[in-house]
Amino acid sequence: MARINVSNLTFCYEGSFDNIFEDVSFAIDTDWKLGFIGRNGKGKTTFLNLLLGKYEYRGVISTPAVFEYFPYQITKKQMLQCAGDFLYELRADCEIWRVICELEKLHLDADILYRPFGTLSHGERTKVLLAVLFSGDNYFLLIDEPTNHLDQKSREIVKEYLGQKKGFILVSHDRDLLDACVDHVLVLNRHSIEVQVGNFSSWWTNKERLDHFHRDENEKHKSEIRKLEKAAARCRSWADKSEGSKIGYDPIKEHERGNGSRPYIGAKTKKMQSRVKQLEKRIDDEIAQKEGLLKDIENPAELKMMPLKHHKEVLISARGYGIVYRDNTKQGSSAKMCGHPSGGRYEVFQNFNLELRQGERLFLRGENGCGKSSFLKAVLSHSPGGCDGNSNNMMEETGMLEVAGGLIISYINQDTSFLKGGLENFCQERNLEQSLFKAILRQLGMERVQFAKEMEDFSEGQKKKVLVAASLLTQAHLYIWDEPLNYIDVFSRMQIEKLLLQRKPTMLVVEHDVRFCEKIATKVVEIG
Repeated sequence: MARINVSNLTFCYEGSFDNIFEDVSFAIDTDWKLGFIGRNGKGKTTFLNLLLGKYEYRGVISTPAVFEYFPYQITKKQMLQCAGDFLYELRADCEIWRVICELEKLHLDADILYRPFGTLSHGERTKVLLAVLFSGDNYFLLIDEPTNHLDQKSREIVKEYLGQKKGFILVSHDRDLLDACVDHVLVLNRHSIEVQVGNFSSWWTNKERLDHFHRDENEKHKSEIRKLEKAAARCRSWADKSEGSKIGYDPIKEHERGNGSRPYIGAKTKKMQSRVKQLEKRIDDEIAQKEGLLKDIENPAELKMMPLKHHKEVLISARGYGIVYRDNTKQGSSAKMCGHPSGGRYEVFQNFNLELRQGERLFLRGENGCGKSSFLKAVLSHSPGGCDGNSNNMMEETGMLEVAGGLIISYINQDTSFLKGGLENFCQERNLEQSLFKAILRQLGMERVQFAKEMEDFSEGQKKKVLVAASLLTQAHLYIWDEPLNYIDVFSRMQIEKLLLQRKPTMLVVEHDVRFCEKIATKVVEIG
């Protein structure tokens, strides 16, 4: 067992006005299974890169540990190669027999190493790279969001696999994964960093209790400050009035007052002024105790959305529906073919039945590549109110798909690569009220300093928040969200959950976050 000691760490990116870390100190052990929690943009991935020595910083990071980072960067050339041919490029000490042993634990056969890497599904690629990551010895592993884009079955396998390992930092916003895989948490709070024993749920329970205690203490301090301020104001008024009576008096009205009263009044005034100073000091002490109580409390503003009511009860109906692509090369990774090629035709799914009624929140479930995103795009193509922008003219449909006329749809694409330029242009293109749009981003935890950046410079989580904010601001009959929570921090996920449960919009969703689905879905339909 070794320790990673961080002392007085300070870091900011070149040209940035704000420090990502400022005078931060903590220590962790390298045999821990450490979950790393924090809002988007707080510096989780940055800290991993600091451990890897990629940036210069002030302070000290001391450890004998050797670090290995996931995910590995796969080149275009490697995407065309079999994984077995480039494992040594990922890790110089990689031994293929060790990788095969790890693949067995991930429910994969060794022959997957001899298929072109680009033909593998997202889940298969992740499992191969995790097998490479854990095939070595004496490394402390830095694992950055391993379950993004994975279907539920693959997530369960990865969760079970990581639960058997130790000696890593896991950056994830998946509450189910964190609860199953970690025994300590490293939390980037709003203004501090803490290390705590337990998983996400135990930390969150403790945090809610502590926040409740701090709020109560804050109210007590505010009440005491109000009392002290009133007492100080009374004493100050008395002292001022007494000080004013030292010189000049009416001998008829104040006949009992003699020339020797002035020293007495001065002494009395001095005593009152001393009392005022004591009260002011107590007020300052109370304020000092009050400061810091609420600095790490998450007080997310309540989000808003304005769903529309449609005149029809059934908004989408599919009976015996299927999708076939005429050309696999045109189709993209979202449709790993479930059938076999026949005359250049590739079947995604068939005989699919679905009915979405107004007020329902329907979640589509299925393995990666079974056609969930393809179905969402088919719904968009059937509605003049929906705009996909990625429609595929090589797609053929079978069976029946009906979408209610006049349906206004708000769509979140799982792809964020098209987000470029400034937020102002984005708002103009989508006809969004800029001030309201930025207000929602602020409520989702984005700092104002981010608004001056180009969207291509945002983190993946920040890009997702742009799409979520745009969808929430759009009045629609139906909200179609395709993996909306990838990379979005857990605090924002809970904000979105609360909003959807309050406003109850009609939704068609693809999302693999188990907790989100359990809370939000009114209906779950298998596809594929």
